[in-house]
Amino acid sequence: MKLKTTVYNEPAQDPRLARRQRKADALRRHALSPLRILLMVLALPLTTGMIALGVYLRTSDLERTEAVMHLVALAGCDAARSVGLGPMREGQLGYHKRNDPDGDGIACESSVRAATRSAVPVQAPASTQSAAPKPRAVGNAKFVRP
Repeated sequence: MKLKTTVYNEPAQDPRLARRQRKADALRRHALSPLRILLMVLALPLTTGMIALGVYLRTSDLERTEAVMHLVALAGCDAARSVGLGPMREGQLGYHKRNDPDGDGIACESSVRAATRSAVPVQAPASTQSAAPKPRAVGNAKFVRP
């Protein structure tokens, strides 16, 4: 049994068909260009991030500027200060537990105030000291529990 194969490099009988074939080949080369494919793959995380940001801004209870500030504060205290957020209490705009290493409910405290607080430990009675949870330290994984 012989299979009929079509070779596109042969000149076609009809000039319109040949022109259409050349256009199709050029379009195929352009669409499957390695550079074009690489750019599309590299743009995928950016596209996904922009879609996620748009969904967050539309579904958030906060105003758009406040929602963006809240997301920027998630990046860290330096980023929060750069958008004008100072120390934030739990429940306020820009508060994230990851920015509250000592777990006292105030994120992005000034380093002098936090150092003073940690330098003067508060003595608790021995019975409550063992029941109290350990304060979180910077760098600990929050999802691992002892």
